[in-house]
Amino acid sequence: MKKPLILVTNDDGISAPGIRALIDVMKTLGDVVVVAPDSPQSAMGHAITINNTIFVNKVHFDSELKGEYSSSGTPVDCVKLAVNEILKQKPDLCVSGINHGSNSSINVIYSGTMSAAVEAGIEGIPAIGFSLLDYDWNADFEPIKKAIRTITSEVLANGLPDGVILNVNFPKLKEEEIKGMKVCRQAKALWMEKFDKRKTPQGKDYYWLTGEFVNQDKGEDTDEWALEQGYISIVPVQFDLTAHHAIQKLNTYKFEL
Repeated sequence: MKKPLILVTNDDGISAPGIRALIDVMKTLGDVVVVAPDSPQSAMGHAITINNTIFVNKVHFDSELKGEYSSSGTPVDCVKLAVNEILKQKPDLCVSGINHGSNSSINVIYSGTMSAAVEAGIEGIPAIGFSLLDYDWNADFEPIKKAIRTITSEVLANGLPDGVILNVNFPKLKEEEIKGMKVCRQAKALWMEKFDKRKTPQGKDYYWLTGEFVNQDKGEDTDEWALEQGYISIVPVQFDLTAHHAIQKLNTYKFEL
């Protein structure tokens, strides 16, 4: 049987340990092409490059791959470049990550990792974003490789509903401590933010964004609950941002010229 073509990308950069771990798993499942940023692009969201040039370089970190490219663009740029310029055919799957840190709950909005996966979904490619709740550059990804392979194999075998992308988050636990996987909804949470105001030696003001993550959701069917309980969370997300439940209510408003 012909092997599936798998596009791998991320937002931590092509040399990040997380993407190298993800590539190791994907090589057991199909032919792999990597297109990823040449430097960290965390919290870029769905940004694209329109007022600057984008450079792409072929790299050779892993000789077993079908192709490997670094780009000066954003994670979303990387997917666009892969689909429109680099690949000769549409990939069977796009995987993004493994992100160094959480992309659960509201973090999905800011995530470059998940935005790359969403862009693939917009292109009609089944896509999964993977994240580990460990921000350490030298995080241990070995305990989650088996689960990544299982989830990816299921998506390759069964596909995904139209317009749906999977947001998968892993607790920072040993493999034997992970209780299982749960399909969840996104928890209602937010960042209570503030800016740390400082001055340069020249007296000019500058700011550091700081904040505290606050989970407002007490439900036991959310990604935050699952992760706290030692489960892998799998959240189906979509790029259709229409609030369908609000249409009927808004149609009662007098929106008239």
